[in-house]
Formats: sequence, C-alpha cells, structure tokens
Amino acid sequence: MKKEVLTYAKVGDKLNCKVCERRCVIKKGDIGFCSMRENIGDKLCALNYGAASSVAVDPIEKKPLFHFYPGSTVFSLGSVGCNFRCKHCQNWNISQVNLDEIPTREILPEEAIRLTKQYGCKSIAWTYNEPTMWFEYTYDSAKLAKKEDIATVYVTNGYMSEESFDLIKPYLDAANIDLKGMSDKFYIDLCQARLQPVLDNIKRMYDEKIHIEITNLIIPGYNDSEEDIKALVNFMVEETGVEVPLHFTRFFPYYELGQLPPTPVESLRRAYNIAKEAGMQYVYIGNVSTGGEESTFCPECGKVIIERNGFDVVSDEVKEKKRCPTCKAPLNIIT
Repeated sequence: MKKEVLTYAKVGDKLNCKVCERRCVIKKGDIGFCSMRENIGDKLCALNYGAASSVAVDPIEKKPLFHFYPGSTVFSLGSVGCNFRCKHCQNWNISQVNLDEIPTREILPEEAIRLTKQYGCKSIAWTYNEPTMWFEYTYDSAKLAKKEDIATVYVTNGYMSEESFDLIKPYLDAANIDLKGMSDKFYIDLCQARLQPVLDNIKRMYDEKIHIEITNLIIPGYNDSEEDIKALVNFMVEETGVEVPLHFTRFFPYYELGQLPPTPVESLRRAYNIAKEAGMQYVYIGNVSTGGEESTFCPECGKVIIERNGFDVVSDEVKEKKRCPTCKAPLNIIT
C-alpha cells in the first residue's frame, strides 16, 4: 500500500525526502536510498505502508529494554528496507532487500493495535528493521496506541531526521538506540552513514524524557578498543546521564563479516568494567551467558532487584515500587 510521505519538500523538479538524515533528493520515477520511498507524479510516496515482513509477541527484554515494564510482552512488527548498509546486519534478509523480494502481510494500524490488545501486550514495537523505513505507518499506529493506553517502542539506528522526531515524539514512549561505534570512520566503513545524527537523536530523546536504553554491539577489531569504549561511555555520562541503561552485546560472524571471530567474553567484561568505573548505574552484557550481567542491581546497595536468565525475568523485587526494597534508593525503571 502506498501513502504520501509526511516530511518532504520540492527542490526544482525533484523531491527532497526529510524522513531521515540521508535527506535523499529523488527525481521523478526514482526511489531513495532505502528503496521504500518513490517520487510518483511529484508526490513522495512510502511504498511499504502496512507491509509487515515480521510479526511476533516478544518479551520486552528482547528489544533489549530491561527498564521498561520488565517481564512484560511487546507486540513486535518489522517491515522492509533500511537507511544503513551494515556489513554485520543480523536481519539483512529484510533490511537489505526490495519490497518485491520477500513476502509481506498487510497489517494496517487499526489491526496492529487490535492484535496488541488481543495478545495481552503492554506495548507495541517497530523493530527487526529500521522503524523509520515505514515512518508514516509507525506514526499513524503510535497515535492510535496512545488512545488505547498501549506503550510505544522504537528499536532504531537513531538516524531519523529532526523533522521526523518532532512528529513522533509526542507518541513515542521508549526506544533502544543502537550506538554502533564512536567514530565517523566506523559508521562510514561499516554502515555507509555518519555518527553525529545518531548522537543528536540520543540527546533529543533523553531531553524529551523518552525512556531510552543504548546498545553497543562490540565487533572485534572495529570498535572494541579501550579508547572506543571509553568514548562511548564518556558520551553517555556527559550527555545522557549515568542512569540510562547500557547494553554491550556479543558479535557473531554474520553477513559480510563472516570471517571475523565472535567477540571474546573478556572484551565484553572489560567494556562492562569501564562503564561501571565511570559511574554508569545500569550496565548489561548480552548475546552470551556470563553469570549475572543480565540482572539489574541497585546502584546504591548492590542488591539484585531484577534477576534474569537470558530474556526471562526470574524474580522482580521492584514491581510497582520503583525503589530498592532494601535501601529505598530510587530506580530508573518504568513499571
């Protein structure tokens, strides 16, 4: 289903897409970098409105969001396309293809909200591929979700435009942002993108009090140096605060980086320790069982307040209290 794009402008005989920071200028009959927006008769149209490639009921911890209604389920939808070209993409079979190359199911916003309620999910997430690739759909769905008291989630690379952010922010409750590295070289070489727009959007979400959690996939030889980790941690300490959850996750050889080894567990533990030493209150290790770094600890007294085994919540001492049951310290957890 096609729908007119919400944010674009005419530039001569071309159209300037303003959905993400690529800001493609598209001539008549052409498509943008993401392959999901086409200049049709001097109107910029989203080609994948309502086209879902992936649908599932997930634990919210899978996003990963560990501090946003922990232990709840989220109705998750993905579409097709991406504005990055990550060499290590885990979902390349939906993100790096055209719309006609894979089967999709039409799920319009009203149906998505109905299914979210039917499955008893606390929230709805646009995930699996970059949510701004079907921004118009997520925007319409998010407005409906708010009317039904359903929380809304983006799992995103953080490359949306400021114009898109201004539209979605009243309807967006939480986001996990993939901060892939801390240099333009990393983003250019591995993603064909730039770093600064991602940092800008992280700060915008934080300033607007959208619940955010940051994920950093540690890739051997690319972003795993002590300098890389310290730069990322320092950005968070200085720009978003020590209370924002930070997830270091393990890389496995995939897609165009199949020649690399998995991330050594020691690298993950080193990153974890660097973040904790810098004062980050909630740090996690993912994609590997390390024996404790998936659980949430009180930053004041060190008590385990949410114990996890993978994505499963084994015990939750917080529930509705939002305070440590032992020392009564306030916790950055939405329940």
